[in-house]
Amino acid sequence: MSDVLVLGGYGTFGSRIGRALAKDGLGVIVAGRSAERAEAACRQMTAESPGSSVRGVAFDLHRDLPEQLERLKPSIIVDTCGPFQERNYDAARACIAAGVHYIDLSDARKYVANFGQLDAAARAAGVLAVAGASSVPGLTSAVADRYRGEFGRIDSLTVGISAAQRASGGLATAQSIASYVGKRLAPCPGYPVRYGWQGLHRVDYPGIGTRWMADCDVPDLDLLPDRYGISSIRFSAGADNLLSHFGIWAFSWAVRLGLPIDPGRHGRLLAASYNAMKPFGTLESAMHVILRGRDREGWPHERRWYLVAREGDGPNVPCVPAILLARRLATGKMTLRGATPCVGLVSLQDYLAELAGFRIETLTDAKTG
Repeated sequence: MSDVLVLGGYGTFGSRIGRALAKDGLGVIVAGRSAERAEAACRQMTAESPGSSVRGVAFDLHRDLPEQLERLKPSIIVDTCGPFQERNYDAARACIAAGVHYIDLSDARKYVANFGQLDAAARAAGVLAVAGASSVPGLTSAVADRYRGEFGRIDSLTVGISAAQRASGGLATAQSIASYVGKRLAPCPGYPVRYGWQGLHRVDYPGIGTRWMADCDVPDLDLLPDRYGISSIRFSAGADNLLSHFGIWAFSWAVRLGLPIDPGRHGRLLAASYNAMKPFGTLESAMHVILRGRDREGWPHERRWYLVAREGDGPNVPCVPAILLARRLATGKMTLRGATPCVGLVSLQDYLAELAGFRIETLTDAKTG
């Protein structure tokens, strides 16, 4: 039986990934700095999946990973320990050196876009290393791949995620946002000048209404233009609570105007304020992917795709690529080797099949001419 070591295995995403893999009958090792929280997560997994092989360990990822790989001997690692904006590739390199498959949920733009530099080492070691096994770019590329056949030419891709505040949020997420809020972002096709959490605009989501959005920095901005030949790409995110959303927007102006901001310290303050506002948020998350261009006969064509998650089920969406890839590696159904961003590795059909048991629905419409 393959053992999957889940780093951050008792967190928002790690716990969901661990539970899904334990239900598959895989051995799951829940890892984090807290032995007590790891053991609590294991008890929950065992209760949900009686007879499953689950155990907890406590160690510091940044200091002890090579030693723990030697001691625990997992076949696969799933790394959920954000924020990845300040992370290097030490964990991935340690796994490659130990002959262990590596999957992470990074949404850090440079980290994921440059991950291919590990490809030769991963191929030589006979392992697969994947960065960004999450909603972005995993689900974004799955949607674009599903509908690209309708187009003779895709001109623009617009993507956005509005999180349910009562179901999400944590220190790592807040520190991730704080790392680029108010800062000038690297240019991308169609948007040469952007600042983190600015460019305010609204999006109408079917069934849940209008949400405010703002520009964010994600790997898709670098990875997808070449893949689809597009000349314009935009990614935005938003909090469902107006006070939280515009509070972060005000914070972005403090950074942009040059006030002394420490991303680490203020990331904690951002997380504290975000969590304090949770009672005023909702349990409904949403995502949109909009492709515009020309159909195969040259007519203007637009495809809109929406995902709406209700009753707090939104955090299950980012977990799907890691679950599918770990499952396929453990069962020998995935033979790909090397190091790659999670682009085109998971089909939309498989993605949605994994979400079938949750209160999640998708809607799509097209307009031609």
